[in-house]
Amino acid sequence: MAYLSVLSISEGKKAGFAATAGIAFGLLTIGVIAALGIATLISNSSVAYQLLRYAGTFYLLWLAWDTWKPQAIMPAKELESLLYHAKFFKRGLITNLLNPKAAVFYITILPKFINLDSQATFQAITLTAIYIIVATSIHSIIVTMAGTARTFIENDRQRLIIRRVMACMLIVIALWFLIKT
Repeated sequence: MAYLSVLSISEGKKAGFAATAGIAFGLLTIGVIAALGIATLISNSSVAYQLLRYAGTFYLLWLAWDTWKPQAIMPAKELESLLYHAKFFKRGLITNLLNPKAAVFYITILPKFINLDSQATFQAITLTAIYIIVATSIHSIIVTMAGTARTFIENDRQRLIIRRVMACMLIVIALWFLIKT
């Protein structure tokens, strides 16, 4: 959520919504994987879980580096391009796919709400859809509010400071993720 808010402040609402869409697609992918039972196999495999954990940590550190380094000033047309926003979609997607805690959520919480006597896979996919709708709604509110705050931060120096703070937050999150998962 912090990533989405700082991204929306520094890059705008469109970038924030692109990342939100990537996060939602990641949640959908993990939900389907969990419904098919593959996520259970990953969570029960120490090697697979550790690989996901380290990959997620290194990806967060890479995002921190990419956020910290100075950004080239791009023309307005390029900023509006599909490729520019696809970058943020991809980041949201990869961040979720490399998050073993997301898979663990689907494995530990979702089954408590599923009646195993009838159509468990359909129920799991339905609950995943509900979860995605709720999460995406919350993320969209965050992006909208932060994107609106962007208009008050006109100065490139202030945006650079925000980017640097976000990079430091990503480093802290990566270390917490590595230690706590």
